[in-house]
Amino acid sequence: MALFISERIRKREFGREISSADKETLLEGARVCLSASIAGHGLPKGTRLLKAYATTKQGPRRILYLLVVQENDFFVLFYRPKQDDVGANMSPKNPVFSSALTKHLDLLRVDLAAGRIEQITPEADGVPV
Repeated sequence: MALFISERIRKREFGREISSADKETLLEGARVCLSASIAGHGLPKGTRLLKAYATTKQGPRRILYLLVVQENDFFVLFYRPKQDDVGANMSPKNPVFSSALTKHLDLLRVDLAAGRIEQITPEADGVPV
């Protein structure tokens, strides 16, 4: 299992870089047993969406991963506060979420094709690994 994020999604969700606390939250949430599968349209074959909940110092967060089933790899699509228009209701019934999901899947496809993908790994002693 590996956890990845595309460059442009990282910039939209985190800015310049992901803090070590947020990395730990993303890594902890990237487990099938801790997440809920949700429906999505236009997903690549062999993938599914997994929604996870997290509590951070900044408040409750909603994380959406794209799971590549065969490889058991996760791609971060969203990392949103619960009060955000997308984070409040991550379901196909929310038009704001559906629109944002389409955009983020497109960003992921383009970044994958261009090789602009970063692996998220734990940090040792506060120094990126």
